[in-house]
Amino acid sequence: MATTAEYIEFVCEQIQGVGEIRYKKMFGEYMVYVNDKPILLVCDSTVYVKKLDCIAEKMQDADIGIPYKGAKEHYVLDIDENELCREVIGILEEVIPVPKPRKKKVKVIEEG
Repeated sequence: MATTAEYIEFVCEQIQGVGEIRYKKMFGEYMVYVNDKPILLVCDSTVYVKKLDCIAEKMQDADIGIPYKGAKEHYVLDIDENELCREVIGILEEVIPVPKPRKKKVKVIEEG
């Protein structure tokens, strides 16, 4: 079941104060950005974070899941654990870079 707009709003409310928060709908699910960095992936009303060494200790008791077919394993972040969420997001925000802007593809039409 796809994530509802109400749930993504709830997720963003839970993490208020960690930085500038925005979200983007992607393929029926959502990516949550903190300070323009992709931090949380929300699929099927479940919040995921990348499995990175820098948060392994904090997430040692977390469930592990695959957010969508073909994805790598991610940690499942319990969005109701406010303090843990803020700590994990703070760590990730320091190490995840701002994505480089994508160049728009220009279609070349050959004459002839």
